[in-house]
Amino acid sequence: MSGGISGNYGLPPSSYGLLGELIQGASATQTQLDTLAEQASSGNVSQTYSGLGANALTALDLNAEIAQNNTYTANITSANTNIGITQTVMNQLSSIASGISSQLDNITGTSISTLATQAQNDLQQVANLLDTQSGSNYIFAGQDTSNPPVPDPGNILSSPFFTKIQTAVGNLATNGAAATISTTLGIASSNVLPSAGGTSPFSAALSPPPANFQPSIEVGPGQSTSVGLLASANTYVTSTGPYTTGSYTRDLMHALAVIGSLTPASANATGFTGLVNDVHTSLTGAISAMANEEGGLGATQDSLSAASTTIGNVNTALQTQLSSVQDVNMASTLSNLTMVQTQLQASFKLIASVQSLSLANYVQ
Repeated sequence: MSGGISGNYGLPPSSYGLLGELIQGASATQTQLDTLAEQASSGNVSQTYSGLGANALTALDLNAEIAQNNTYTANITSANTNIGITQTVMNQLSSIASGISSQLDNITGTSISTLATQAQNDLQQVANLLDTQSGSNYIFAGQDTSNPPVPDPGNILSSPFFTKIQTAVGNLATNGAAATISTTLGIASSNVLPSAGGTSPFSAALSPPPANFQPSIEVGPGQSTSVGLLASANTYVTSTGPYTTGSYTRDLMHALAVIGSLTPASANATGFTGLVNDVHTSLTGAISAMANEEGGLGATQDSLSAASTTIGNVNTALQTQLSSVQDVNMASTLSNLTMVQTQLQASFKLIASVQSLSLANYVQ
């Protein structure tokens, strides 16, 4: 028998193929166990699209559509945030306009100085409010979001806009109310920049803004919506009345500049009452236009919120479809994991028993 089992490690010839088959089977079971463990951990059928087999293309399409819808939702969320800030500023502008307007009914020679100082302070506040930012973007700047719509709000009282109106009001006694209001409205309506000899307090992009200069956001496939208001022009409404520049913000700034230019001596001018009444009429129109503009802004916000809800519902349906091809049945996966673990343990035991076999086991 010498040499009969040399190099056979105690295994009879019939055991070689059996052990190989057992090891191969255990390896396959281990792979299956690893796959089930990964599925149980991640909740996904596979971490790669190739592992989804015939469902890979469906998963790719669904994920792409969900991602695009998430972009639309993010656009709407950002726009609604800006609209909320815009509405807050509009409320402040309306409050300023209403506050100064209510005091014009009882203006007297002794109250002019106090009211003029308030109007000047209000004008500076309005200029600063129109430069309100959301993050790094100026919300009243239209598409030119990186530049302030009022380039130098801190010096508005020394700007040509104010000083030329101040000069015109100073000539009230000579020119009368009609000529004075006409001149000051012309100054406030100007779209020529100070650098070119004009009086516009607004940026080059807003003097005047091009048509449809509001920022536009995508809210669906091939669908976009313009959002926001402009510092120098109306968006949703048309300013009407005998004393308007065509823009409620310009009308407000004009009124504040005129009132801020009054002096106690102005009360003695023949056209004083007429000028004050004209400014009061202009302010009333501006207040009404602002209220209507806020209404238009609110309607846009409601429309965006409705679109966001629709997109959310669509994404929920898409996510359900995606889950059906991409996610595992966790209860079934855990049950299979336990079963395969048991199978693998049994395979290891069987391999161990085969390895322990010797020729003596077969010699009776």
